[in-house]
Amino acid sequence: MIAIVDYGAGNLNSVKKAFDYLGAQVLVTDRPEPAAAADKIVLPGVGHFSSLQALDRAGLREVLLQGISAGKPFLGICLGMQWLFEGSEECSAIEAAGIFPGKCREFPPSVKSPHVGWNSITVREGSKLLRGIAQDSFVYYTHSFHAPVVAATAAASEYGLRFAGAVEQENIFGVQFHPEKSGDAGLSILKNFCEI
Repeated sequence: MIAIVDYGAGNLNSVKKAFDYLGAQVLVTDRPEPAAAADKIVLPGVGHFSSLQALDRAGLREVLLQGISAGKPFLGICLGMQWLFEGSEECSAIEAAGIFPGKCREFPPSVKSPHVGWNSITVREGSKLLRGIAQDSFVYYTHSFHAPVVAATAAASEYGLRFAGAVEQENIFGVQFHPEKSGDAGLSILKNFCEI
């Protein structure tokens, strides 16, 4: 069972539809108990970083961190990936998970923000999440803030600078792009997560 966490800030329907298409058993929940009982956890999200406050209010933050610590496969999508870092300049008052170093920052003024549309990814060899994804595959982004390239970066893209498109460390995975909107490549990535 894969729990898709609903904290009021995500295109949950399209994420669920993508997993349904793959034949995965998924449950959308805004409660801690079903999330804690799930075998895998997906944290999607779009919008302002401040919306992540809802995780604390709903008692979900601790459940997510406990699940990650217990070795459950975890996938953060867009805002969900940014939550894995130390925080974001978009709302510095929010304490994120702090699993990866660095803060999410705005794109430089040399490029139009938000970064919306298709962009290619440079894939790191040996990634479980990106297994079978060809170098320079195109994925769909929509975001104004980006995560830094760190040791755990599994894929990177260029837009005014080089930023983390995906991160991977043991059971922890994150993608800045939207796999549910990224065609065959995106479905392959979600299928890889199902098989981890």
